[in-house]
Amino acid sequence: MTGIWGIVNVTPDSFSDGGRYLDVDSAVARGLKLRADGATVLDIGGESTRPGAERVDAATEQSRVIPVIEQLAAAGVALSIDTFNASTAAAAVRAGARIVNDVSGGLADPEMRAAVAESGADYAIGHWRGFSDDMYARADYHRIAREVAGELQERLGEAAAAGIAPSRVILDPGIGFAKAGAQNWDLLRGLDDIVALGPRVLIGTSRKRFLAEALGQADADVTEQRRDLATAVTSALALRAGVWAVRVHDVAATRDALAIAHAWEGR
Repeated sequence: MTGIWGIVNVTPDSFSDGGRYLDVDSAVARGLKLRADGATVLDIGGESTRPGAERVDAATEQSRVIPVIEQLAAAGVALSIDTFNASTAAAAVRAGARIVNDVSGGLADPEMRAAVAESGADYAIGHWRGFSDDMYARADYHRIAREVAGELQERLGEAAAAGIAPSRVILDPGIGFAKAGAQNWDLLRGLDDIVALGPRVLIGTSRKRFLAEALGQADADVTEQRRDLATAVTSALALRAGVWAVRVHDVAATRDALAIAHAWEGR
């Protein structure tokens, strides 16, 4: 069964739900709701990675996420920490996170791989070419799926050299990160190249701009409900490509889409 990661943004400025779950109680309640809806992992983030987002210092990030992780871990929830920062990753694992989700794949913080290796946590490695303020300037590809697979293969080797076994690694092709418009669809059509690398594969299309573009409307004109439906469709299609898990805001919609996809395939 394809896993579903539920997103909990403990931030004031995330592109879709920034500010809704900034205080600890609302973030914990949101996490418990997503688990009840069928999330297998909750991905807790304290720094927005939306285009143009401003960086926050590690102390601020940790003040947002650690109390949430502690409470959700005490409730028996499987947790991931979504962070660029090695110190935040280490603190989150101590607080109860089992996975470090680094969208930069270890490129943003040179201490990250060593911190993850020491922690014993699994490591989600994202494909990344730079921080949000200028990532689209790096969206230059000729055969995007093969190039992303090649760069992820490099990150996989670096993780192994740091002492992180491939069995602990999850690969994320980084939909929307240094990829614009149709490039995301080209990458999704080429997911076989990513899956062929061997480790588990995670994708995150949830509510992203390229979905609105595919619906033929301006980003601001597409409602959250329509984005979640589009996300659920991409999740079901990702299942057929052999993806291990999908990362979404609306767990219930994706849960239902995956159930139908499994029934179609006779699983």
